Amino acid sequence: MEQALENTLKQSGTSLNFGAFDIDDQVGAFVPHGRYRVDGAPDGPLSGLRFGVKDLFDIAGRPTGAGNPDWLRTHDVPARTNAVVQALLDAGADLVGKTLTDEIAYSIHGDNHHYGTPENAAAPGRVPGGSSSGSAAAVAARLCDFALGTDTGGSTRVPASYCGIWGLRTTHGLLSCAAMAPLSPGFDTATWLAHDAATFERVGQALLPQTGGVAFRRALLPFDVLEQADEVFHPVVHRVYEALRGLMPAEHCRLTTGGGELENWRRAYISASAHEAWQTHRDWIETHAPSFGPAVQGRWDMARDTGAEAARAAREKQDLVRHQVRSFLGADGVAVIPSAASVAPLRDASPREIDDIRARCFRITCIAGLSGLPQVSIPFATPAGLPIGVSLLGPAGSDLALIRLATGIRRALQEQH
Repeated sequence: MEQALENTLKQSGTSLNFGAFDIDDQVGAFVPHGRYRVDGAPDGPLSGLRFGVKDLFDIAGRPTGAGNPDWLRTHDVPARTNAVVQALLDAGADLVGKTLTDEIAYSIHGDNHHYGTPENAAAPGRVPGGSSSGSAAAVAARLCDFALGTDTGGSTRVPASYCGIWGLRTTHGLLSCAAMAPLSPGFDTATWLAHDAATFERVGQALLPQTGGVAFRRALLPFDVLEQADEVFHPVVHRVYEALRGLMPAEHCRLTTGGGELENWRRAYISASAHEAWQTHRDWIETHAPSFGPAVQGRWDMARDTGAEAARAAREKQDLVRHQVRSFLGADGVAVIPSAASVAPLRDASPREIDDIRARCFRITCIAGLSGLPQVSIPFATPAGLPIGVSLLGPAGSDLALIRLATGIRRALQEQH
């Protein structure tokens, strides 16, 4: 195996030099085949930072497992490195291993039938959230400074909220998802999580286009979105909103026309993304009959049964949602919404409880997914000390400006206490 990897490296002409894995991984964040390190450039804006990489991103000469042993077995070792990973290495950050993902990223819970559930150091006894479960667990446990994740339907925003760390869904298409195992390409985004605001923003400055021309002039609190989250989120969402109101005009409002419309949006996201996921992975699944955990298998069964007509209707709904949300924000609006619907569920939560939380989560997270917009999750805590996230949702391409606004608001709130 090692000889084959060495030959691949030589053929690809890569300059990556792999070193020994040196992380004491007591939370189960890193995958068995991802225990190695790659040193970044000796000089750069991210020098001194260590990062993990969700096991969807390709690294030349090393296998990508996508959270499933059958994927690992049936896919060739990549010959090129994902552009986001390479940009971080070029900026001086050191890669310290590949982190666990829920199977083919098809979950927001944080468990994996084959590799287990990483420990949530910020909320012991509770799940870390997925599908960027290993990345969130590694950052929460301070095993690295930041970690790459992906976000299709909430797979970075939800674990950021559950683990009390910074997270982001980037504007769709802003960062390259080439050389990365897909779920639903029309919704997939590449992104990262970090344990402190300074590191989070520092990575953004290295990866994202400058957005110096973006000026936020309106703060919006859509109460129909807030209603999807447990009561414990409400005072924190209002604190963030009040801080924004001190900077710009602000208003309480509705995002939808009411009548359970967010549930219709959720269903449109589920149908559109599932149909696309099946089209993306049908050949592999039918050829290799991979083994999935029961919950993920159920989603693939649903994806297989989502027909072209249902997908077409869902895409038509997506077009309407995209127009509605983008018009709601305009070029200068920022909305304050919960990052998730609840605190991290207990590891032994019942299937019924998990399904309820998942449905309410997707009524929140599908908004950015359907509209292709950036969303930053800011870490807070409940009075009982459990992590929760509050998000800022902004116009397309405002990612870096949104990060700067979010980190500034968090600092201002910390100074008040």
